[in-house]
Amino acid sequence: MNLDDAQQTFIVESLELLQDMEEALLRIESAADDPDTINAIFRAAHTIKGSAGLFGLDDIVSFTHVAESVLDRVRDRQLQFNAQLTALFLQACDHVGVLVRLVADGNESAPQTVRDNGANLLSVLRGFLGDESESTPGLGTQPGGTSTVEHEPGIESGGESRTADHWHISLRFGLDLLRNGMDPLAFIRYLATLGRICNIVTLGDHLPCAAQMDPESCYLGFEIGFHGDVDQATLENVFEFIRDDSQVHILSPHCKTDEYRQMVRELPEERQRLAEIIFIRCCELTAATGAGPLEQPPLPPAALVIDPAPVEHPIPAAIPDDPVSNSPQVQDSRRSENSLIRVDAGKLDQLINLIGELIIAGAGANLAARNTGASELMEATAVLARLVEEVRDSALTLRMVQIGSTFNRFQRVVRDVSREMGKDIRLEISGGETELDKTLVERIGDPLTHLVRNAMDHGIEPAEVRLAHGKPAHGTLRLNAYHDAGSIVIEVADDGGGLHKEKILRKAIERGLVGEGQHLAENDIFNLIFEPGFSTAEQISNLSGRGVGMDVVKRNITALRGSLELDSIEGQGTQLRIRLPLTLAIIDGFMVGVGNASYVIPQDMVVECIELPANDGLDYLNLRGEVLPFIRLRELFDVEGKPPRRENVVVVQFAGQRAGFVVDRLLGEFQTVIKPLGKLFGQLGGLGGFTILGNGEVALILDVAGLIKRIAGTKQRTLASQR
Repeated sequence: MNLDDAQQTFIVESLELLQDMEEALLRIESAADDPDTINAIFRAAHTIKGSAGLFGLDDIVSFTHVAESVLDRVRDRQLQFNAQLTALFLQACDHVGVLVRLVADGNESAPQTVRDNGANLLSVLRGFLGDESESTPGLGTQPGGTSTVEHEPGIESGGESRTADHWHISLRFGLDLLRNGMDPLAFIRYLATLGRICNIVTLGDHLPCAAQMDPESCYLGFEIGFHGDVDQATLENVFEFIRDDSQVHILSPHCKTDEYRQMVRELPEERQRLAEIIFIRCCELTAATGAGPLEQPPLPPAALVIDPAPVEHPIPAAIPDDPVSNSPQVQDSRRSENSLIRVDAGKLDQLINLIGELIIAGAGANLAARNTGASELMEATAVLARLVEEVRDSALTLRMVQIGSTFNRFQRVVRDVSREMGKDIRLEISGGETELDKTLVERIGDPLTHLVRNAMDHGIEPAEVRLAHGKPAHGTLRLNAYHDAGSIVIEVADDGGGLHKEKILRKAIERGLVGEGQHLAENDIFNLIFEPGFSTAEQISNLSGRGVGMDVVKRNITALRGSLELDSIEGQGTQLRIRLPLTLAIIDGFMVGVGNASYVIPQDMVVECIELPANDGLDYLNLRGEVLPFIRLRELFDVEGKPPRRENVVVVQFAGQRAGFVVDRLLGEFQTVIKPLGKLFGQLGGLGGFTILGNGEVALILDVAGLIKRIAGTKQRTLASQR
């Protein structure tokens, strides 16, 4: 196995576990005694500790070991989660995240500031352990992913001094050992590094016949005689990571006979097989006396004869004959769990790029087939185009992820910021199941963070102000997402004081953004907050007030081919809507022609196509009783030549607004591979990218949102000037 790949998997899974741990810690504040949530937090810390030990990441192991000890006390009801402990573990979660990211960046050691922060957190965590002596994981790592525990020489957890002698280790691995990523032989190999394995018997008594065998299940067990200068705690830590679903018995060299008899009673084997196990122990005892090799099997000592008491633990669930583990429901659940695989994001990006090139090549083949006029060739290219479209849709589906995980991260942001500001703010999330391209999810996080923090600082008032205006003392912040006309809409809304138009306009006049006496529509006034350096805050806080941020948010959203819409009612609240395309890679387009140039309109935004009636030079038409403003692409892009006698109007819709694009020709549907414009053309209005046609020519992709906004803005300014 490539250790670099394994470590990368550890990094990804650890960050996911930390995210789950943080969400559980935020839930625990309202359900401090919920055992499922407490166990989820413990499992996350335990898994990270064990996996880190596999790679010798001692900083992570030693820190999570102490955190795990505190969590173990919580599980035993010796401690209870309260605000203080929850806040402490949120900080601990952040610290482990920093350590994991340092590993991801290739840093061999943490900076001193990180070490100091970890030492401070450890000091506070140990305070919850009282006088209990907590062992610190050392440098050795076990095959299951945990680290050995160091003790003073000759001292073990029982307080007795041990000398090098034979130990007996009895292992019965759980059915899911292989599924959990463990290697049974790795435990044997690791034991060999601690001492010498004197004898070993491999047990496969419950191995089913080939027809009934599940290749992903583990049916093995071992009886091991071990010689080494180790203590009980060291050997127990070897198997710490599998104790929950496996049977592990470790008997010291000088254990009492009753301990051995108790172990044998708990083993799942039948009587005859148990006698063989007793024989193994007799061999160990004989070897320990130095009597030399055995020529004949000795009779077991009378004290080791098993009494006829029934076995206390029946055959475990790992046995194939267990009706529960082999029920259809359990089998379906296991198949579902094993049907998911983790794929590197870079490989998905490469796949999408290759499919994009395949679409362009397919368009070229289709054009060549039409030029030849060969019916068989045209039919073959049509089938190829259909299959390429299906492959494209499947590949794009692989890149779609739910936005809920991004929304859930703001639970922590709202909790911390509201406490810092002394406000009671509650977060409501809806639409978390809405899916969009993973690239958009990654790049929308920072703009959303700024909008959320800005809403908490500027939007939601202090409790006393809210009560004076008849509002609840607690403020509410809402995050919502939904699909609309081929786009995804993300809403950030609050029930705060809203935007003050007069205050914004006055500030804009002071800065020279608006002239004295100039009339602006309401939306134009609101959009002034997106101007660089614009701020109405009276005081600068840790969160906002410096006029930096909202312009960056708008610029980042625009870079994603998205748009921002803002609605506000003074005294009631503000709502920001971010509209984004579902994907940045490949879309279904509708191609039109103007002069010798071709343009592509996203097909999801196309409503209908009609012939342009005679309108005496007006820039709108009557569409079944509705006024439809339109824009002539020939004039917009300064296309030379005269328009044809018959022109067409493509009716498009975005964000509830309709408009028309006047074009020369309608060229039909076209699979469009979106390619970004270069920096030289990035600021051109009305364009969202370009694509390559089958004949090698370039077609520009229209920015429908920007063009509709331009039409609507012209209309609003005209109405404002007429007042």
